[in-house]
Order: sequence, then structure tokens, then C-alpha cells
Amino acid sequence: MIPFHRPSLARAGALALLVAAGSTGVSAPAHAAGEADLALIPLSSELAKGVEEAKAKPFKIQVNNTRSTVDAKAVQVTVETAHLKDSKVGVVVPDGCEATGTTFSCLLGDLPAGTTEDFGIPLFSLGKRGDAGHLVVTVTSATTDPFMEDNTVEHDITVAKPGHDLTTWVQDVYADVEVDGDDSGEQALLPVRPGETAPLDWAVYNHGSRAATGIAYGIALPAGVAFAELPEGCDESDGEGPALAHCADSGAVLRPGEFYTADVRVRVDADVTEPVLRPGFLYGFGLDVAAGEPEATPRIASDTQRRTFADVDPGDDSAQFDVFVDLSPVSTPTPTPTGEPTGSPSPTASATPGGSGGGGGLPVTGVQAGLIGGIGAAVLLAGGVLLLLSRRRKVVLVNPADERTTD
Repeated sequence: MIPFHRPSLARAGALALLVAAGSTGVSAPAHAAGEADLALIPLSSELAKGVEEAKAKPFKIQVNNTRSTVDAKAVQVTVETAHLKDSKVGVVVPDGCEATGTTFSCLLGDLPAGTTEDFGIPLFSLGKRGDAGHLVVTVTSATTDPFMEDNTVEHDITVAKPGHDLTTWVQDVYADVEVDGDDSGEQALLPVRPGETAPLDWAVYNHGSRAATGIAYGIALPAGVAFAELPEGCDESDGEGPALAHCADSGAVLRPGEFYTADVRVRVDADVTEPVLRPGFLYGFGLDVAAGEPEATPRIASDTQRRTFADVDPGDDSAQFDVFVDLSPVSTPTPTPTGEPTGSPSPTASATPGGSGGGGGLPVTGVQAGLIGGIGAAVLLAGGVLLLLSRRRKVVLVNPADERTTD
């Protein structure tokens, strides 16, 4: 992470590398029936100097199950922190996780086939900049995994200079998602019926040690999904391909510990035939200058949201989401006869077999159909945001107190 004045092209390249890493890092071997092939993909790498324990940054790592057609049951992540330099960084064990010495384990639950989930390891700054050691992270599940080599990663941590450090978080799309900036307490959610709309629960969070002045973000939807509602300050791209929205709120000031969000709704196409549409992307970064009145007011994140959000630096400015679709047949009520004599036979509805031809399981939405296909969308998203900002950006004086850097 380069907290101040990060080059725009570097941000776009980081997004492309992020998605490419998700593609090449989980190339799919052949699997036996009943196996779920998980992989870990580190996304965060740097921590801004001066991040306090109360506002610890969760280092984002993705658990990837896109090369499987089998759900991974009882997914658990184990983190070994003994190799971190305790003179430079500290660790906060998330609530609900079990700690033993320098190790803690967290139960993530089930991970459906063809999907991903991000989790965060909260770290905070204690000393000077530089190499802060590494984490050893392992993922396991109750489902047989045929390829264990990518279930453990050793991930280096670096303390960078003070600055803002934006994280994006987005929840998978369901019909009854609660728009509150976290997914806590939301179980057994209902998929979206084709042709209907649903909210997108998302946020951009500042896990750095200084304020971000001005916010830009972009959203790329999976094929088969369109925007039904967008905030002011958003431009939707025209043309073929995935729906893209490029947004900017140049007046927003996002201080450490605050998050930014606005109302977004999406619509599932009426003719979709797959129960999971993927991948969608959210991308966000600071503009380094603020101008005008903000279109939305940042809010202080709760403890629950801090645990939920995954974080940033150029590698984790992006978050990925899926859209779950209800393809079950719509029941049609049997017409009630009118004007018939008492005792006359009632019309009978002919039985319609259900489930044939589609909806009989998750699609094969592995690397080939998902992440590789998403690279173009993600790069277009970043490029569109940068083009939008080149039209809108203004030169504004910044308080010198906010510009100084310290070691």
C-alpha cells in the first residue's frame, strides 16, 4: 500500500492482478465426486503506520471454492501469528474464534460450490515501518479436499508510512438482505426470483491512520444482472457486456474507523437459468482531495462491522460477490369453478414435473467461467472509474497538517 497519492494506473493494475491472481491461483484439476477443492488467496499485504488497536485492520484473505461442484462443509481457518514481529504489529483475535497460544481458529461455516468468501485477520501498528514478519494461514473443511498444497499460505506483512487505507466489503445478493454494512445474524437468506430486484449491501471502509478525502468507487455486475437503482454521482456504462457503474463523491471525507455506503439495487434478468450468477466486483479508492458538499455522510463502524469488513492496500481495494437466484417453479393456484351444479366434478390440474432441464444444482462456475471471465470486467471497471475521475477531478488545496508524513 502507498497511502498517499497512489498512482491511478497502479490502482487499475492492482485490480487486474487481484482478479488474475484469483484465476491463476486456483487452476482446476480433475476431482472425484463429493470433493471440495479449497484454496487460499492472500489479498492484503501492508498496514499503515499508526493504526490503533481499537481500529485494527483485518488483513484480507480469500477462501476460494470456485473449482468445485460440491459445497465445502464446516470451513475453518487457522492462523499462526508466532512469526510476526511483536515490536511492529499486534493481533486482535476476532470474537467467536478459539485461541491457543499464538494460534487461533475461526469457523466460517459452509461455503457453496462455485463461490468465494473473504475473511480478515485484524492487525494494528506498534513500531516503525518495514518488514513485520509473516502469518501462516490454513483452511480446512469437513468435506474431502483432493488438493491440499494451496490450503496453507505464508503471508508477509509490511508496515507502510501513515496514510489512508481503504477497504471494500460487499455481501452476496439475496432477496432479503439487510442493508446494514455487515452480514451478522443473516442466515437462511432467500435467493432472488428472476425478474425481481434486491438490495446490494456494500461499504468502503478506512482502515488507515489518516483521513481519505474524496471517495471513488465502481461496481461491475455479473452477466444476467442489471442496475435498478444507483446513487447520485454514478455513471452507468453503455454497450454490451456486464453492467458497470462508475461513481464519485468528491466531497466525502472518510476518517479512520469510518465507512461510506449509498443505496444500490440490482435486478436479475427474467430469463436467467443458473442458480448462482458470478462474479460481481466492487472497487473503491480515495481521491486525495475533497471538493464540494458530500453526497453521503460517512458513519462510524460498529464492532461487528469492523470484524466483517475485509481490508485494503492496492491488493484489497476490490471485493467480489455473487448473486443467488431462485429457479424453483412458481406455483399456480388451481382455478375455482363457478356456476357449476353442486356435486359436479371439479377441473383437475395436470401435474407438471419440476426440476427437469435446469436448477438441478450449482453451475460449473469455476475459474474458466467465473474469474477469468471477470478479469475483463474488472479492468474495464477500474479504467472506467479512472476515466470518470479525469473528467471530474478538481484541484483543491489540502491542509498541510494532513499532508505531512512521518517515519
